[in-house]
Amino acid sequence: MKKGVLVQFFYGKMKTLAILSVFFMILFLLLSFSSCKFNIIRPIEKTRDMMGTYVSITVFSNEYTGNKAINTAFDRIKEIEDIASIFNENSEASFLNRNGYLDDPSPEFLNLINSSLYYYNISGGCFDITVQPLLDLWSGGLWKESEEVQAERIEEVLAVVGSDKIVVSDNRIEFKVDGMAITLGGIAKGYAVDEAMEVLKEFGIKQALINAGGDLYAMGTKPDGTSWTVELENPDDLDNVDTDIEPLPTFAFADKAVATSGNYYRYYDPEKEVGHIMDPRTGYTTNICISVTIIADTCMEADALATSVFVMGPDDGMNLVESLEDVEALIIDSGRKVTKSSGLLEYIK
Repeated sequence: MKKGVLVQFFYGKMKTLAILSVFFMILFLLLSFSSCKFNIIRPIEKTRDMMGTYVSITVFSNEYTGNKAINTAFDRIKEIEDIASIFNENSEASFLNRNGYLDDPSPEFLNLINSSLYYYNISGGCFDITVQPLLDLWSGGLWKESEEVQAERIEEVLAVVGSDKIVVSDNRIEFKVDGMAITLGGIAKGYAVDEAMEVLKEFGIKQALINAGGDLYAMGTKPDGTSWTVELENPDDLDNVDTDIEPLPTFAFADKAVATSGNYYRYYDPEKEVGHIMDPRTGYTTNICISVTIIADTCMEADALATSVFVMGPDDGMNLVESLEDVEALIIDSGRKVTKSSGLLEYIK
């Protein structure tokens, strides 16, 4: 081979190697950048319409793990909804209401029923999942009737209200009286939040917030080390009226749940006199309180206690809160007086 041709041959080879080297370097940088992108810890948030409200899940994670964890957590919430919703005719709750019994209940449904019975007992019957016939009565237009008719109809329905009429064993749940029906609206959302949070933990998530229509749980602190914060809503702000309620605090906390119950969102009548939270002992809407906020270790506990204390009233309700470990409360009564539990100051920002 001639010298000039040989030099040209080696030059071409070197040029090809140089181009390949640049190509592989660029490819390596792109892959490195892509890998870094998937490992960057950032807030990821998704919201879905579930359990009759909007459920938001926020996690601090890399993009791949965060999205997979959130989607799986939503799947878990859907599983709880499919078990507990009385608006799903195929749910265990609907089967129980329709037939008066349920054989071989799922562990989740059994847990919900047994937990409901626990809160029924400690609240003196103020938390009662068998209140559904009363809700049906009022939503069906009882508020249009005279006081005499209301009293008669309520007396009839109260005969099928009372969680002490539920018989529970490991493989069967049964009503003692025909015509009974349950609603798990005061406890199922909180339970679903707790279950979803367990899913996030399985993915290695250490910082997250789940908010299911005001029932929320905050896991860990934010990446900067600060606590999650929750601002309480003044019920009077919804009606755009002057308020006599003292300025409400902002809560700061980590690894805690918060839930609020109030009769100022949903009413059965146009005059907004018949709220959706009923006193199962009397059959009438309860109006001793305007709002109750509970801080607890689990969202199910906060959810159930918020309803319990709301029905019990500020005095009996606060006595119950003070008797429980790691539970705090803020109560706004019908006179717009704000009462705080003894340990609430720890969570006020």
